[in-house]
Amino acid sequence: MSDVPTVLIVDDEHAITNLHARWLEDSYNIKKAYNGTEALEQIDEAVDIVLLDRRMPDHSGKEVLEEIRNRELDCRVAMVTAVEPDFDILELGFDDYICKPVSDPEQLHTIVSSLEIRSTYDSQLQEMLALSTKKAALENRKKADELAEHREYSNLKTKLASLRDNLSKTVEGLDNDDLRAEFQDRNTARSKLVQSSEQNNGSESPN
Repeated sequence: MSDVPTVLIVDDEHAITNLHARWLEDSYNIKKAYNGTEALEQIDEAVDIVLLDRRMPDHSGKEVLEEIRNRELDCRVAMVTAVEPDFDILELGFDDYICKPVSDPEQLHTIVSSLEIRSTYDSQLQEMLALSTKKAALENRKKADELAEHREYSNLKTKLASLRDNLSKTVEGLDNDDLRAEFQDRNTARSKLVQSSEQNNGSESPN
């Protein structure tokens, strides 16, 4: 990662892309893409972090994410989307999953800075954090009986437990203050985002 990380913001809603760019431009190099095609043109080895919308008219966020991983680009990807997490997220290779709206610059900075920190970790620890994100996202949205009946969710828990066992000695050798700080910041930001999403959904008129 360069001294000043490069963030690619991808969203077909121009207002959201431009707003998020303004919030981050003082701290990061910013690239913007307003659809999946532009995202695939812009993404390269210089990009450190991608904020990726999931629903776009030409190439979906899933397709863009798959291409990023197929190219083996060393970047962290957060899905920033209005799509509520469902079991299909278990198939997606993202690092974080954020439900819109992100209405606070501080929240967005926390999301990006946590991804920046993750980029300094080895691949196993990055995978553990990504799986933990999926587990938390599903547990925030699904009932316990739904989770208990889902085989892929059970497989995720097994894999996560195995990774934690394998990494226990590695984590002991890390700067645990940084690791604890990331989880504290992420949990705080996620709580705010969930509250914001619930309030926003509650204020919508029924269709």
